[in-house]
Amino acid sequence: MNYAQGMLKEGALKGKTILITGGGTGLGKSMGTYFSELGANLVITSRKLEVLQKTAEEIHAKTGNQVLPLECDVREYEQVEKVIEQSKKQFGQVDVLLNNAAGNFISPTERLSHRAFDTVVDIVLKGSYNFTLALGKSWIEHEHPGNVLSIVTTYAWTGSGYVVPSAAAKAGVLAMTRSLAVEWARYGIRCNAIAPGPFPTKGAWDRLLPGNLKEKFDPANKVPVGRVGEHQELANLAAYLVSDYSAYVNGEVITIDGGEWLKGAGEFNQLDQVPEELWDAMEMSRKGGAKIKMMWLYFRGMLKMKRK
Repeated sequence: MNYAQGMLKEGALKGKTILITGGGTGLGKSMGTYFSELGANLVITSRKLEVLQKTAEEIHAKTGNQVLPLECDVREYEQVEKVIEQSKKQFGQVDVLLNNAAGNFISPTERLSHRAFDTVVDIVLKGSYNFTLALGKSWIEHEHPGNVLSIVTTYAWTGSGYVVPSAAAKAGVLAMTRSLAVEWARYGIRCNAIAPGPFPTKGAWDRLLPGNLKEKFDPANKVPVGRVGEHQELANLAAYLVSDYSAYVNGEVITIDGGEWLKGAGEFNQLDQVPEELWDAMEMSRKGGAKIKMMWLYFRGMLKMKRK
């Protein structure tokens, strides 16, 4: 089976209008393209209208389906409301919201200004609750079923150094997702999230890991399956969650990271770096406690040197 191929049958999203924040580039563009291939109408938003228009033209040329590009700063509630009204005017109703817009800095936290912290939290958390609240109110008022899918990250529940604003914001989005899944289910509104592992996009990864840092900190080295994700794999999962096939899935966060975060969480998972010869020696010397301890200390020292 080719995991870089589409998963759902043709027309699986026909008749649905899907609004994607951060839909002009990267993962948002990849997911939107697949949604359109499955028959959906798209509304894509970001602050860069020129980029949105180019993406809309590309997707329409590929799929033949309508794509509406709308400039919007997700941090501004009035702009969010305007986008929703324009979307309704074009398509009649919005059926699905994909909260995908994000921002991030990789930095020691003490080096960040409070404005930099605000920027990330406002885009990720405020932007997500702005669109979720505005669309949720509309769906409830008009008794229209809805579906909210938010892109979070595995460090939304583990936390992570050097991306503290993003971790705090994504944790908030995840808490909102789980809370509204319970509160709004009676209105026919489902809320779910996806926590992707490394799915490289040129723009974002060049900013986060400039120069030779991409080689030094190759994310594939941390993933048990030995590779990073293909965009189509994420698009397949997202398409399932925004489709009616997932009607009984509500309040879930689905991790798609090849086992990356679990590897980092396990106390002894780094033992995959132990050479076979050392395992053989340890097995043959079970009763030689002092000798094994010396070998183990030597191996730990070698690991530390490699990391430096």
